[in-house]
Amino acid sequence: MSYSKAIHLKAGYNQIIDWGNVDSPIGDNISKVSGYLLNKTSNHEMGYWQCTQGEWNCHVTKSEFCHFIEGECIYTSESNEVINIKPGSIAYFPKDWKGTCRVIKKIKKFYCIF
Repeated sequence: MSYSKAIHLKAGYNQIIDWGNVDSPIGDNISKVSGYLLNKTSNHEMGYWQCTQGEWNCHVTKSEFCHFIEGECIYTSESNEVINIKPGSIAYFPKDWKGTCRVIKKIKKFYCIF
């Protein structure tokens, strides 16, 4: 049986779960991540994700679509393609995308991995 789920991000209604530190930090300022899973199966995952300031190495193991609602960060691919993220940005990262992420101001996004 499947069921619908929703998340409410208003202050005082906190469903956000601490997911710990990023896996591959660069430097001493280690980003902390947290979020909320709306749904996860072996084929996909979707939910809300937030991350504090810092920089780390990224490896996207499945394709990912993101809608950033707050913050500022810079993704730089291994081929030096730069993706500047600000509130309202929508981004797509293909499977096996590799690079770095530098969070300048805490980011918040909704995502779907498939």
